[in-house]
Amino acid sequence: MATGYLDILRARHAARLLAGTLVGRLPNGTAHIAIVLFVRAEGGSYTLAGALAAAYGLATAVGQPLLGRAVDLHGQPRVQLPAAVVSALGMAGLALVGLGSLPAACAAVVVAGLFTPPLEGGLRALWPTVLGREDRVHRAYAMDAVAQEVMFTVGPLLVTVLVSLWSPAAALLVINALGVLGALSVVLSEPSRTWRSAPREAHWLGALRSSGLLALLGAFFFVGLALGSITVAAVAYADDHGRESVYGWLMAALGLGALIGGAVYGARQWAGPPERRLRIIVGLLALGYLPLTLTPGVPAMTLLAALAGVFLAPAIACSFIVVDRHAPRGTVTEAFSWLVTTFGVGAAAGTAVAGPAVELGGTAWSFAVAGAGGVAASLVLLATRGVLAAPGRTPAVVAGSENDRNGAAEPGFSSGHKA
Repeated sequence: MATGYLDILRARHAARLLAGTLVGRLPNGTAHIAIVLFVRAEGGSYTLAGALAAAYGLATAVGQPLLGRAVDLHGQPRVQLPAAVVSALGMAGLALVGLGSLPAACAAVVVAGLFTPPLEGGLRALWPTVLGREDRVHRAYAMDAVAQEVMFTVGPLLVTVLVSLWSPAAALLVINALGVLGALSVVLSEPSRTWRSAPREAHWLGALRSSGLLALLGAFFFVGLALGSITVAAVAYADDHGRESVYGWLMAALGLGALIGGAVYGARQWAGPPERRLRIIVGLLALGYLPLTLTPGVPAMTLLAALAGVFLAPAIACSFIVVDRHAPRGTVTEAFSWLVTTFGVGAAAGTAVAGPAVELGGTAWSFAVAGAGGVAASLVLLATRGVLAAPGRTPAVVAGSENDRNGAAEPGFSSGHKA
């Protein structure tokens, strides 16, 4: 298993691109906790902290596909780095202005969110050319999903360390400075500098004119909803058991399950259409969420949380392949950015729904939201399998991906199958 991942990391530019992207995404991965800690330190209420964090999230959801389209049109360096700098300046404005002017604080977080660079989609657009072979690209997608789990675990920890050593304002400044450095490392690399999107048909819908992509986005809205609801449900479960540490155990178990599942998934080659494989994985993901409604004792619940996380990273990794197959020619970065946006909006909806569910029916009901989200995602994929069976374009060989300046082939890679 480790040999396959080491093979990827030894490829020229691969380790730098992965590390740079993860560091560049730190501001986005830690913004919610950094904003909450900063607002509380400034004397603001939890309501205000939540409102500013929500404003940031909404702005990010709007900005990602727009910036992704700009990357497809103008290249990565001309979009990613300026966006990272403007986003960092927005967060720096919040740190320096504080809560003295609420309109200014809100404007700062909106600017920071709106200009969050689409590094995640940009990296996935680069993998085919950097790695060359289809099996290595598939494994890189799995490694990417696993690395996200690590980033979302380590990032909040880094914020809390910076807050304890200095202050919440310093944490905002340091995290966003690191984000700019990460983006700089990516855009100065040769693959990023030379990458060009394939010629695209002018259309105001861009990537969204693909019915297959729309079906995938619909499913992953509900996957995001399930995951977002679990974060609230886990807090309620910890409250029921009188220990805040229980929340940490549950979320750590969920992340550990995702790490294991992603690592195992990426260690082998998979036959057959990825669309069919995704339906199976999301179905198993839904089955993993349903037992959480039993809310047993802490040891058993921790084990159930780990099992619930096993199919998350494989589902995300497989979705990357499906996005590449269905994104219209010349829209690959925008398409990946739409997936990020839809997942994030779903997670926000999940947190919004799970709260009232706790109030109405208790902790079990909030975990039932996660189960319902997983089932809904599975049903969407089943209902749209006819649409997903016909990719919007035929993926070409990796050597002729979107990084091919001559545009000799369409972006992506051949899978050997047409789902």
